[in-house]
Amino acid sequence: MKNTDWLDTIEWNEQGLIPVITQEASTRDVLTLAWINREALAKTVECGEAVYWSRSRQKLWHKGEESGHIQKIVDIRLDCDNDALIYLVEQKGLACHTGRHSCFYQQLQKSDKVEWKAVDPVLKDPSEIYK
Repeated sequence: MKNTDWLDTIEWNEQGLIPVITQEASTRDVLTLAWINREALAKTVECGEAVYWSRSRQKLWHKGEESGHIQKIVDIRLDCDNDALIYLVEQKGLACHTGRHSCFYQQLQKSDKVEWKAVDPVLKDPSEIYK
């Protein structure tokens, strides 16, 4: 039987999930926020690449399974309340399905009105990534 005590330390929510912030290890850029369940975290540790839980598709999602833009795990950190993680990763390719480096590319700007503006460039057309 495999040791799963480390998974029992985590305070999973009512849906059996916790949020994980993914940061690029070399720059500490925040790449994404996603959700994981026990199985996703166990698979992440086992394979050394980020695996998430897709709430919209209700299934495991191995980052890069379609795009090839994988996230190699460098370090995993659990917060003080045991209810959120950080993945420090080596990003291979782009993190965002919009073709940007990070999913956090929209900035709140105030001028005549307050609005969200895309401030980071599209580095690759998503239609070229997801065929």
